[in-house]
Amino acid sequence: MENSTSSSGISTTTTATTTNSTSPPLQKIDAGQNSQASDVAPAPSEGPEEDLYTTCTRLSLQVQSFLETDHSSELLKGVQHQTRISLDVIEEALRRYKLENLSISFNGGKDCLVLLILFLASLPPHLPPSAEQKGRKINSVYVTTTYPFPQVDDFVQTCIATYHLSLTRYSQPMKPSFERYLQENPNVQAIFVGTRRTDPHGEFLTHFDVTDHGWPKFMRVHPVVDWGYREVWGFLRELHIPYCILYDMGYTSLGGTKDTHPNPALLEDGTEVQECPDGERKRKFRPAYELVEDDQERLGRDR
Repeated sequence: MENSTSSSGISTTTTATTTNSTSPPLQKIDAGQNSQASDVAPAPSEGPEEDLYTTCTRLSLQVQSFLETDHSSELLKGVQHQTRISLDVIEEALRRYKLENLSISFNGGKDCLVLLILFLASLPPHLPPSAEQKGRKINSVYVTTTYPFPQVDDFVQTCIATYHLSLTRYSQPMKPSFERYLQENPNVQAIFVGTRRTDPHGEFLTHFDVTDHGWPKFMRVHPVVDWGYREVWGFLRELHIPYCILYDMGYTSLGGTKDTHPNPALLEDGTEVQECPDGERKRKFRPAYELVEDDQERLGRDR
C-alpha cells in the first residue's frame, strides 16, 4: 500500500492463513446474458449508476472471467495464482468477521486499488439483493500525507462514488489517525491493508496480524502482501481498472508532493522535450506499468 505503508506497529508472530489456490471463493454468476461484462471496466464517473450489490456482482464477473481464462503469459498465470490466494484470504476474513466489522484502508494507490477490487468482487454472497441495498456503503479510511497530490485526492473522491465507499479522512500520522478512526467507528474490528512484502516494514507480515502493544488494537488483513509489482499492474491492466493519472506520468510509488517524484528508471531517452509555450523543457517519463524490476519501485521516493 502506498503513502501510508508503515507497519512498524504490527505484530509478526501470527501464523499466515492457509489458502487454497485451486478455486476462487467468488459467487458463481451466469454471464450468458452479459458476455461483455468482463471485457472492460467502465471508467469511474461522478456518481454511481448502480448500487453496491450490482457493482460487486459486475466486478465478481470480471475477476471470475479472468481466472477462468487460459492465459499463455507467465505473468498473467502468476497474477491468477496470487488472485486466488488473495480471494481466499478475503473469504477467511469474511468468515471471521461480519461485514460491518470490517473496513478497508484506501489511499488511491495501485496496491490498495487491487485489494479494493478483489474485496468488492468477493462480496455478492455476503450482501442482500440489490433491492435491499438502500445506499449501503463500504467502511473505509484514508490517512493522507502532509502534502497530498491533488490528482490522488481527485482519484480517491472518484472511487468513493464509483465503489460505494463510506470513507473517513485523517491528516494526522498513522497511529493517531487509526486511534481516532476506531474511536469514531467502534464496530470496526479488522482493517484490510494493501501493504506488500517489498514495502517498508512489510518483510515479516502475514495475512493476519494484530497490531503491537501501544497501537490501537485491531486485526490488519494483508491479502496482497505477496504480490509483485508487475503482478499488480498485470491485474489492473488486464481487467481494465481505472487508476490514478500520476502513474501514467512516471510515478511508481505515491507519497506526498514533497517526497515523491517520477521514477528515474522510467526516464525516456533524450530526457527533455519542449512542452510549454514559454519554452520550458520538461523531462518525459514512461508510464509506471513499464517498470520491470520490483526493487526499482521506490526510486522516486525520498524516503
